[in-house]
Amino acid sequence: MKITDVQLTAIGMPRLTGFVNKHVIVQLFTDEGIEGIGEMSDFSHLPKYAVDIVDLERTLKQILVGKNPFDIAPINTELNGNFPEAMYYYEKGSFIRNGVDTALYDLCAKALGVSVSDLLGGRQREKIKVCFPIFRHRFMDEVEANLELVKKQYEKGFDVFRLYVGKNVDADEAFLAGVYNEFGGKVKVKSLDFSHLLDWKEALRITRRLAKYPIDLVESPALRNDFAGLHHFRMRCELPVSEHVWSLRQQSEMIKHDSVDIFNIAPVFIGGITQARKAADAAAVAEKSVLIGTTQELSIGTTAMAYFGSTLDHLNYISDPTGPELYVGDVVKNKVNYENGYLHLPERSTIGLGMELDWEKVEQYRVESLNWEDVSVHQLQDRTAQTRA
Repeated sequence: MKITDVQLTAIGMPRLTGFVNKHVIVQLFTDEGIEGIGEMSDFSHLPKYAVDIVDLERTLKQILVGKNPFDIAPINTELNGNFPEAMYYYEKGSFIRNGVDTALYDLCAKALGVSVSDLLGGRQREKIKVCFPIFRHRFMDEVEANLELVKKQYEKGFDVFRLYVGKNVDADEAFLAGVYNEFGGKVKVKSLDFSHLLDWKEALRITRRLAKYPIDLVESPALRNDFAGLHHFRMRCELPVSEHVWSLRQQSEMIKHDSVDIFNIAPVFIGGITQARKAADAAAVAEKSVLIGTTQELSIGTTAMAYFGSTLDHLNYISDPTGPELYVGDVVKNKVNYENGYLHLPERSTIGLGMELDWEKVEQYRVESLNWEDVSVHQLQDRTAQTRA
């Protein structure tokens, strides 16, 4: 079997907040009539430059056409050479490699007539506990709206939340007080996510202030790639510390510095399921726990993460993929399934990813480019449609 063509389709999917995220749907075609689909998730991140989708499609055709899709390892080696790791959290090359890698797994599993989880070695679980994100407070008057959001999501079955912190600590504290006063032990805030916005000393000061409320862990409490600072924070903080893995070199440095307790691994940030499995194996060797991270993918990307997470025996913390719940729509006929705060995998009898494109929805959300238009940096950080001075 050979890959005969590559097609990329850009879409702009609005979040419930009004912010529009740009994604790219990947289709790989073969001479046997089998098609694989993938998702380059959420190009709407810093750095603020746009990928030229026409040029990208042409480049991927040069790399992939004529290849055997089962050559996943050598194809990933070539993709790494064309879109190398850059030691940056939101490196767009990782998003590109992730979309292609997902499509390869979908294609190969379909060719074999098995689920992607079978291709990855089998399942250790049928569902993954996840948390719903509460985005960063910049103003005190946002607290009440976020408490209402917790109430709404709790009624839908989500009882664990992840709080982005560090811009308005008074508002962060007011939110935590409101959550535990209203819900008591029925709701839990899993983590304080600093997103590398502060140095480790300031993050530690804020953590000590907010940790009087029940919190499971702290995430990204140092400046990006400050491995020593992350270690200093961990040695002074009683809560477990988590950090995203965005390159194998960066993960190696965190292991050398003993910087974290938990590796946050998401295929989108490290360049696909193939690389994510390497990161998970490295975490196991280093005797570290794992949770599954997210950039808030659509259903294709989220399902790929669910298959990846289902194979891990050291997935010891609540994970993050709730992206399909944050958007007004999707581009597939069968969205991923959440029940009682769990992301459920498709049935074991499912072939491939189990995702089928809905072309009416694809056309509804199709955009011509990944250009930025007039989106501000604050909008990118807060994932909102509007920002205030």
